[in-house]
Amino acid sequence: MGRYIHNLILKGEGMNLDFKYCISDPRKIARTLSAFSNSEGGKLLIGVRDNGSLAGVRSDEELYMIDAAATIYCSPEVAIRTKNHTINGKTILEVDVPGSEEKPVRAKDENGRWRAYFRQHDQNFMADRVILQVWRRIGKNRGVLLRFDDKENMLLSHLRTEGEITVSEFRQLAGINGITAEKILSDFILCGLISYEAGEKGIFYRLSDDFATAK
Repeated sequence: MGRYIHNLILKGEGMNLDFKYCISDPRKIARTLSAFSNSEGGKLLIGVRDNGSLAGVRSDEELYMIDAAATIYCSPEVAIRTKNHTINGKTILEVDVPGSEEKPVRAKDENGRWRAYFRQHDQNFMADRVILQVWRRIGKNRGVLLRFDDKENMLLSHLRTEGEITVSEFRQLAGINGITAEKILSDFILCGLISYEAGEKGIFYRLSDDFATAK
């Protein structure tokens, strides 16, 4: 067991792995559960410091907190699996978080608002309305009818020359309202033409790797 946890820690935090020293607020953990659920799933190692050293946990209290995060502060509930590992007298709590087939999974924040998150590298980011729309439409399993006119061609031209765009920038560029801009961007994501990332300006959109290479 010690070797198993040691090998996980050696990988470092990333898209599918997060370290937590302790759980002081289940709402904060709920954000990570939401992010993993809305992405590819992942593991939480509780009782591990950011530098990978072992701190250990009080298993009963931590189990209660992680269960509250998954069942009370996530909607829909997240079907986590937990396992205790004892290493050098310290208990490490391993939490498996599956990727959800029912997206978005939202987490309740300190003000009682439900927010959805996604995972990028080793961080959690709040989803915008475009991403939420993509998740909802994937869940409905409907096809996408993509029509190209000036707005769509303007978006592709901008992405080829500038590399990226935000919703606000697309609205201004095309002279359209937010609902129309979000619909076009979500259409492009569902068709595999563009992808989204989080950056200093918030969420931005760029040509997908496959489409950019093809062009």
